[in-house]
Amino acid sequence: MKKLIVEIINRYFQQIFDSWFEKLDIAFDKKLSESQKVTFVESSLGILCELVVTADYKLADQYLIDIYTLFSKAEINLIEISQIFGFGRNTLLNIFQKEKSVAYDPLIILGFIDEVFEQLFARYSMIYQNAQIKQLEKDRDRLRAKLELSQKYLNNILHTSETAIIVIDSKEKFTSWNKGAENIFGYTNAEAIGKPSSLLLPNADKYFQELNFIIDNVKQSSEVLIVDTERCTKDSRIIPVQLSVARLPSQNGEYSGRTVIIKDVSIVKQLQQQIDQSEKLAVIGQLAAGIAHEIGNPLASISSLVQLIQRKNKDENLGEQLVLIKENIDRISKIVRELVDFSRPPSYEKITIQITDIVKTAVGIVKYDKRVKKVNFETEFDPNIPFVKVVPDQVLQVFVNILINALDAIDGTGNVFVKTYHNDENIFISITDNGCGMDSETALKIFDPFFTTKNVGKGTGLGLSVSYSIIKKLNGEILVESEVSKGSTFFIRIPRDEK
Repeated sequence: MKKLIVEIINRYFQQIFDSWFEKLDIAFDKKLSESQKVTFVESSLGILCELVVTADYKLADQYLIDIYTLFSKAEINLIEISQIFGFGRNTLLNIFQKEKSVAYDPLIILGFIDEVFEQLFARYSMIYQNAQIKQLEKDRDRLRAKLELSQKYLNNILHTSETAIIVIDSKEKFTSWNKGAENIFGYTNAEAIGKPSSLLLPNADKYFQELNFIIDNVKQSSEVLIVDTERCTKDSRIIPVQLSVARLPSQNGEYSGRTVIIKDVSIVKQLQQQIDQSEKLAVIGQLAAGIAHEIGNPLASISSLVQLIQRKNKDENLGEQLVLIKENIDRISKIVRELVDFSRPPSYEKITIQITDIVKTAVGIVKYDKRVKKVNFETEFDPNIPFVKVVPDQVLQVFVNILINALDAIDGTGNVFVKTYHNDENIFISITDNGCGMDSETALKIFDPFFTTKNVGKGTGLGLSVSYSIIKKLNGEILVESEVSKGSTFFIRIPRDEK
């Protein structure tokens, strides 16, 4: 019977081929090319004949692997493979049903052919499923590698970010605490994990009310909540922060806690204060210029009239009074001129000038401060100080900043001593006060940007930092010597020849 089946297949090979090919062409025209269809039908009929004779289905494994490779590239699934094998089975059944010379019962032959095709499909299914499993394993390994890489990347961000990134569970306990949080708040990971979220709240009712508001809001919404507020550090400092709070859902979508990203906005706040202060100073400068102009014109007229009366006056007593009036007019005129000079837009042009002249101007400006009434100013100026090329407005700003700091350090009455001197290489200016002084730790930070010992709103912490920068650009330096309760001395060194 086996030989008979093979003989009939060979006899009707072209008819079987054409019928099977036609059915494939109709069903899979867009998925399989003509050469792929030809290859499949020819190889399928060849292996079919071998299997009928030998029944060794191991011979079919390579054929099935090649077919799987062909069909997988064409994205043909297992159901479609079953349909393709069905086309071949039906084609053969039709041939054998029409063949009159068959000596065996057609039902037996048809059953045998069915068995061959079922075995082929079963073995193909195993190859297909094994390949799918291997592909799934590859995809799993690739996804696992990507996940591990993403985890490392996220951990790197988490632990290197300067921003605090923390996680709080539904019981209001910290469960994650990164390096940024350690740097901002001072608590280590071990100190923070397991502690209540209220650990960072300043001791005021409004912050606890705010916390309740955040919890209620995040529980009900999946949107990120932005809150500008304040938090407390380990050393009890209250710092301005911006919170970005997001809901952390559980596997079933319920609220399981929240993630909080915390930015320390202290520098931003200080910069805004500096901008506000600069804007105020700009307005004051404009007002000062306007006032000086309005005072200057009538003052010049008064001065001229006084001088005219002096020339015509013959009364000795009146003459003394006129001299006193003229001296006060000159004093007011000097104040007006200095106001105009101080309020004009700064010039950044370097000119050759004696430093002593700038120091005198600075002392003159600071003396208008109302606190100077209780402060005794002493000066010792070197008359032979050499000229140096600087930007006068910038150097004036340095001396004014240091002198104002001296006044701030004096509570009530006190003394300020200003001295200039030089050697072959440098010009020196020292400014000494007998105010409150500083400890060594404060003295080390005094030139840091935004560092200030003054109360909130009384200083930006930029004056001495800017002064340090100005002198540094001249290749000079500013040093400070200070002792608590005894006072401070600032030493400014400026090279004679700028390099």
